[in-house]
Amino acid sequence: MTEFWLVPIAFMTSCLTGIIGMGGGVLLITLMPGLLAPAAIIPVHACTQLASNVSRAAFGWRNIDLGIIPAFLLGALLGGWTGGAVYQSLDLHWLPAIMGALILLFTWVPLPLLRGEGQLALALLGFYQTSLGMVVGATGPLGAALLLRRKQQRDWLVVNTAVYMSVNHLVRILAFTLVGFSLAPWWQLVVAMVLAGIAGSWVGTALRHRVPQLDFQHWFKVLVTVLAARMIALPFFPLG
Repeated sequence: MTEFWLVPIAFMTSCLTGIIGMGGGVLLITLMPGLLAPAAIIPVHACTQLASNVSRAAFGWRNIDLGIIPAFLLGALLGGWTGGAVYQSLDLHWLPAIMGALILLFTWVPLPLLRGEGQLALALLGFYQTSLGMVVGATGPLGAALLLRRKQQRDWLVVNTAVYMSVNHLVRILAFTLVGFSLAPWWQLVVAMVLAGIAGSWVGTALRHRVPQLDFQHWFKVLVTVLAARMIALPFFPLG
């Protein structure tokens, strides 16, 4: 039953993302190893984050920009196919350590930014995020710089980050299904985490205008670093 500790965690991380637009998915996946079987971490995370992102987009539907979807979807489909092949080749015992190392990389190493703000950049973002997401799980912040070049208003950024991440998670769930993963053994946990994620999105959306736009990046990076180090250690020092 320790896996059900993930339900309140899903609520809190979804609330965080509803307020600031990113970060909750990364925090959630860094807390899942040790509470859930390695094979289920990324698929369950994808289901939970799909609900969280769809609900967050729905609560802010007036700001949805449908023009970002077609190119991103095309790239995401290609990325899901590529990432699925990589996922099948992994030794799942070492998956938490691989995820932790990649999260540290994304947190501290400046990654090449996609140039431009047009349809090609969106397609490349879809491929980049979805293929990496099949292995690391949480890649939401990677697209923030591209969306910032299109518009810097916070509500627009929060809602449209949720839109493209909804596409990302939906494609990855389809890819995991096609490679033979079944969510049936975890359906109760998935339902509970989905409901918690939706509730967190609603609360975060309600709180967004009450929270000042502070620079949270430093302390967020410190927290993610600690949790990623825990992920790397788990295959060597399993809990329990």
